[in-house]
Amino acid sequence: LDIEGMTSGTSRYASEVVLPAGTTLVSDPKMIVVHLSERSTAAVEEVVAPVAAADAAAPAADAEKKDAEPVPFLIMTWLVVGLGNPGDQYAATRHNVGQMVIDHLIKRHNVKLANHKSRTQIAAYKLGVGVDAHPIILAKSNSYMNETGGPIKALANFYSVEPVKIIVLHDELDIGYSVIRSKLGGGDNGHNGLKSMTSAFDTPDYYRIRLGIGRPMGQQDPADFVLKQFSKEEKQTLEEFIERGSDVVESLIEKGLDFTQSKFNS
Repeated sequence: LDIEGMTSGTSRYASEVVLPAGTTLVSDPKMIVVHLSERSTAAVEEVVAPVAAADAAAPAADAEKKDAEPVPFLIMTWLVVGLGNPGDQYAATRHNVGQMVIDHLIKRHNVKLANHKSRTQIAAYKLGVGVDAHPIILAKSNSYMNETGGPIKALANFYSVEPVKIIVLHDELDIGYSVIRSKLGGGDNGHNGLKSMTSAFDTPDYYRIRLGIGRPMGQQDPADFVLKQFSKEEKQTLEEFIERGSDVVESLIEKGLDFTQSKFNS
């Protein structure tokens, strides 16, 4: 892959790689393989450490999250965003299922959330080992669903993350409960969080992980349905659903879209 002449902020994609005769590209053609940035290439621990340190500095009795320090991040960072509304009254609702997956990933990798100046909460970790490890930022917006795009765009700008390296986790009415499907790009299907994201980034070309919540029975308004907690029956399998959502995120990052759709889409 010829990178001569590339300037800061530009990318080269898998589809641009010249393959030897008789070989086939198995990765997502839109996967970025080279991205140039003026930011430092300091190790991911330089991001993880301040986030963790901010949390550790808080007094035990103080539940308020501390601000994350502005720090450099590696190029080729993935930004994983859980859509939802802020506040305890919304945390367990169907509309916040994307943020439930973020919380699960935080626990899985033993990292901590900290406030960022972009009006988001973030945590960071590396997926994999050595030079092949993927730097990942997990994020929640501190704004309501229909205003999510602005804070996430500010965060992506801060870490020089392109839309094609963003994964958005969101609730999906049009697929059954606990069904998970992933895709790149598409419409918003009336989802205000996706609508805000697409507007802020001026493109729909980011990854989506659609977490099925199904549609309400009878005449219940979908807008009311998404703001209710999962049913007693649904809660019996909710933990497995959320864990599978985390698996889909990490498969998408490590294995690509085609593999992930083949393994997890139903």
